[in-house]
Amino acid sequence: MSQRLLGKTAFVTGAAGTLGSAIARAFAGEGVRALVLADLREDGLDIVAKELGIETVTATLDVTDGDAFDGAVADAVERFGTLDVLVNNAGNVSPNARVHNLSTKDFDDCVAVNLTGTFHGVRAGVRAMRGRGRLSIVNTASVAGLTAWPYCAPYSAAKAAVIHFSRVAALEYVKEDIRVNCVCPGAFPSTLTNGLPDGALDVLASRHPGGFGTAEDLVGAVVYLASDESRWTTGHALVVDGGYSLP
Repeated sequence: MSQRLLGKTAFVTGAAGTLGSAIARAFAGEGVRALVLADLREDGLDIVAKELGIETVTATLDVTDGDAFDGAVADAVERFGTLDVLVNNAGNVSPNARVHNLSTKDFDDCVAVNLTGTFHGVRAGVRAMRGRGRLSIVNTASVAGLTAWPYCAPYSAAKAAVIHFSRVAALEYVKEDIRVNCVCPGAFPSTLTNGLPDGALDVLASRHPGGFGTAEDLVGAVVYLASDESRWTTGHALVVDGGYSLP
């Protein structure tokens, strides 16, 4: 590995999931000094932490709870003296249905995790690190926020909002050495796609000219945005989708 994150401290949400755990492994391979792994699934966090071979703290965190997010990030800064990278990766998907079949709860639950959870993470990072040092925030958005995905309105709307929210936050804090970017993955087999109806994954795969990738195909983009190689990049939505958004 190139050790692009050598000596940095990072905080990753959704860290027990397919993409979050892959990000954690990539960060460990790139030389991070310490990692905070946050998720609702405490047992999954312990499994990931044991793989890494570096100083790792696990935190059971509901990203829809803003106070809890503030506390978790403040604890990380107090413990390690700084926070260099914050990855807002926690997410969920809405039921596979057209708009008229969705409940208000379906919509609210999806927005609460994907958009409000990202807001809580950015806010917590900014509150903890303003005036204390450089911080790179990387938000997991989606090509669903750039293209129209039928039967997926709440998720698509939330991810579109994440992209634009990232741009606004980037502009607000660029002069304070806080960068905010996002990665827009295409679909890939993961814990989020396990609940899709039979045949849905085959349809999604057929729409990716390059075929399905894996979580490991996405982590390079996250590492780049987390590292000093992207120090002049902020407000950017980096698309990694096997060509899904091209046709």
